[in-house]
Amino acid sequence: MKKRGRTILVTGAAGFIGSHLCEHFLGRGDRVIGIDNFITGRIENIDHLFKDSGFSFVRADVTNFLHVPGRLDAVLHFASPASPVDYARYPIPTLKVGALGTHKALGLAKAKGALFMLASTSEVYGDPQVNPQPETYWGNVNPIGPRGVYDEAKRFAEAMAMAYQRYHRMQVRIVRIFNTFGPRMRKRDGRAVPNFITQALRGTPITVFGKGRQTRSLCYISDLVDGISRLVDSNADSPVNIGNPHEVTMLELAQTIRRLAGSRSKIVHRPLPVDDPQVRRPDISVARKLLSWKPKVSLEDGLKSTIAYFKA
Repeated sequence: MKKRGRTILVTGAAGFIGSHLCEHFLGRGDRVIGIDNFITGRIENIDHLFKDSGFSFVRADVTNFLHVPGRLDAVLHFASPASPVDYARYPIPTLKVGALGTHKALGLAKAKGALFMLASTSEVYGDPQVNPQPETYWGNVNPIGPRGVYDEAKRFAEAMAMAYQRYHRMQVRIVRIFNTFGPRMRKRDGRAVPNFITQALRGTPITVFGKGRQTRSLCYISDLVDGISRLVDSNADSPVNIGNPHEVTMLELAQTIRRLAGSRSKIVHRPLPVDDPQVRRPDISVARKLLSWKPKVSLEDGLKSTIAYFKA
């Protein structure tokens, strides 16, 4: 029987990032307990994991009482709707999982003497007035706009995690995740990469908001998982940006995806959504110094893999 290392609980285990994390830690020889309520997660993302004796799964809402018997070495809180389409559809659950879900997950980690990791986001920087965004930047967020339910849920979650660290002297890690893409994203995710790929493969118009001059920095999923894994193993006690500092405009991204997909789709423009950030680029100096981490997968290589997944 395979000897297992740590026992790690992952909330949001059936989501895009959560499922890759479960796979990663199982591959390292850890025991993984996944939790998800399938609001946005999919069983297809974790089906293959049930073949591993080290994986177990609980269908549950983490905003309710959270009890897991036995030892836990780490609690990774990745449960939350994460795209503008999702948190527009589920504004109250988004706020609840950021507040109540974080509280329950922190409480479980405290009871078990486990490390706690919060999946935060570059959205805590809002529509930034500083580019690139360092961890010391406090952000430019509209708390009452349509994106506020996600932005403020994550900002509150960070505040709660730091309060537990200071008051209860818990081990806390906070990862601020910048735009990430790769296999297991949903076709109707609502974010640029799956939208553009789906439209390009169907031959329908590729919709770009505004003039397409707004920028994003896109990190491939394997690079993100590597950064998160290094952060779990580190002594970093304050938020750390994990993302790819290579900045690209949305129009450039649409053109690149159209070319790689061999598509003849036209690019059409639609009005910009409210509070859509105009720039997004991580300063990864802290990750480089503390974690010896930097992204390895190029945008084109990552897009080729993601397009192949969507084709399949």
